[in-house]
Amino acid sequence: MDRPSWAPAEVDLDRPSVARVYDYYLGGSHNFAADRAFGEQVLSAMPAVATLARSNRAFLRRSVRELARQGIRQFLDLGSGIPTVGNVHEVITDAGIGDASVVYVDHDPVAVAHSRAILADTPGTAVVSGDLRDPAGVLAQQKVQDLIDFSRPVAFLLVAVLHFVPDELRPADIVAGYAAAGAPGSHIVLSHAGLDRPLTPAEEDAYQMYRKSPTPLILRSKEQVTALLGDLTLLEPGVVATHAWRPDGDEEPPADGNSIGSAAVARKD
Repeated sequence: MDRPSWAPAEVDLDRPSVARVYDYYLGGSHNFAADRAFGEQVLSAMPAVATLARSNRAFLRRSVRELARQGIRQFLDLGSGIPTVGNVHEVITDAGIGDASVVYVDHDPVAVAHSRAILADTPGTAVVSGDLRDPAGVLAQQKVQDLIDFSRPVAFLLVAVLHFVPDELRPADIVAGYAAAGAPGSHIVLSHAGLDRPLTPAEEDAYQMYRKSPTPLILRSKEQVTALLGDLTLLEPGVVATHAWRPDGDEEPPADGNSIGSAAVARKD
């Protein structure tokens, strides 16, 4: 296929990317045929995956609004993905807050390239290419240091990303690495795919597709998600279904009532 003008030269058009597949689920336009083909395979087995993607995006908006109401003005969006409607800085702007700083971090070159193009003239924002699994490396980047004052509270956003981090890479240590860098009053915002019941046959089919993909998916129960947050203090209502975290009208409950993901916000005291 012809390479779109917006696609960096180093991007393999024939290899699906979780960031671009997620963009496809959300109805975005920055994805390739390989991403759409993989997404359609998953959706044919389990159409609820698209609902989960939208639910994660809505949770991101609600949690950012809530933390902004509490006075948080610094946001580090880790694994931020392809730019789409409802990015963190847009949520903050819509809330009437003009003094916030937002840094977007991703290792997908399409996500980084588009974020930089979109945010080039947006004050208080920066985009860095980095691997969220390396907190020290991300936090040491100059743009992060320039925009984030770690002597003040920071919101570290890990929305729909840690389910791509296997246990052997110690995801709890990744969370702890970011939390340790934040001042008291900092928060971790986390959502994660998983279930507290056996998979249905359709869910098992979709799960196996991701297990065989370049970025395998790891499902974790609410108990396991809670453990990722260590000794941080959970905000009410705790670890709950993604659509059930402080609903305010933009959430989308699953059609069958069975959530396939959980979410939480936790504070460093």
